[in-house]
Amino acid sequence: MLLTDSTGTELVLLLAAFVLCSAIGIERQMAQKSAGLRTHVLVGLGSAGFTLVSAYGFSGVLEANAVVDPSRIAAQVVTGIGFIGAGVIFMRKDVVRGLTTAASIWLTAAVGMACGAGMLVTATAMTVLHLLAMTVLGWLGRRLPSRDRRRTATIRYQDGRGVLRRVLSVASDMGFRTVVYSTRRVTTPEGAAVVVRTRFDGRPPLRDLMAQLVDVPGVELVRIGSDGGGRHDGGGRHGAVSRWRRSSRGDTT
Repeated sequence: MLLTDSTGTELVLLLAAFVLCSAIGIERQMAQKSAGLRTHVLVGLGSAGFTLVSAYGFSGVLEANAVVDPSRIAAQVVTGIGFIGAGVIFMRKDVVRGLTTAASIWLTAAVGMACGAGMLVTATAMTVLHLLAMTVLGWLGRRLPSRDRRRTATIRYQDGRGVLRRVLSVASDMGFRTVVYSTRRVTTPEGAAVVVRTRFDGRPPLRDLMAQLVDVPGVELVRIGSDGGGRHDGGGRHGAVSRWRRSSRGDTT
């Protein structure tokens, strides 16, 4: 039997999951995250579908005295979504990225499950609160005091290879605005190099950007210092201790 008494309700709940999860996905897409609109819509629809199947899918094939526990399938959704969330989290040079995207996927699954369970008010409230957290709280977080605002970066790179252009491109892609204070040419045993002193203004933490800059071809040294140009001793592991990388010529700087 293709149509049942609950078909209309199921379609409405699926449509609600589609709309609400699309709102979450659009925000992630605009933020240029790896999991964007399509991923969030599919996660939400899948979660809603599993919840609807667990609630309505077996009503016509079970005996009258059978006991149905809709929470069993829904509980497996929570377990399964963890694998998808783990797939967007990666760690590079002690910097963890993708946690916010993984959390948004987890919340999208919850929105889909709430829609599938008929809890449209709860699902709508979760969506609105998610958008507020990503916009208002994100704006507030960028304006909280941070020691990164008082730090400058000294970068030494090989001259004549367009390295500074790539450094600025990496910083821009990560949402940082670059202020160049000074540049000077130096001579090293390996050849001509340029030392540039800059400040990067953007979303903290600054160490995430530093982890990317040390991998730019031609960069020989990245050092974080205080705004006065001196060395800064932070209490953490990444404190403004110099970060060195092996140059392309095979030597260790």
